[in-house]
Amino acid sequence: MAFLKNRISFSIVIGLIMLAVIGVASKLFTDPAGFFQGIAVMLVIGAVIFFLIRRLYKPSPAKREQRAFVKAAKRSVKRHNQKEPSQPKKKANNLTSIKKLRARKNQSNPQLTVIEGKKGKKKNRASFF
Repeated sequence: MAFLKNRISFSIVIGLIMLAVIGVASKLFTDPAGFFQGIAVMLVIGAVIFFLIRRLYKPSPAKREQRAFVKAAKRSVKRHNQKEPSQPKKKANNLTSIKKLRARKNQSNPQLTVIEGKKGKKKNRASFF
């Protein structure tokens, strides 16, 4: 039964598409100027609606911060994946050079990037005093 139902709906959709193609073709051959004028009007209305929506829709600050975080994360991964030039190993002859080598090994290099935000701005909270 489901196969029959899908076949009927598929036939209806194909029929509607064929009628639309016949209607567009007849409009194009009988009144080409009106056809192109209608297309132009639809394009202009679509462009106006598109620009109004883009103008009125402003991304929230959280979305901007998320975008900045993703950008910083990509930069960090890119920097982390770059191969560091290999340096020839030197033998440590005295105690100070051993301490310097150990200090370099112990330092962590997390490759973090600071994302600027509104840290200084205080939240507007109602006080009950």
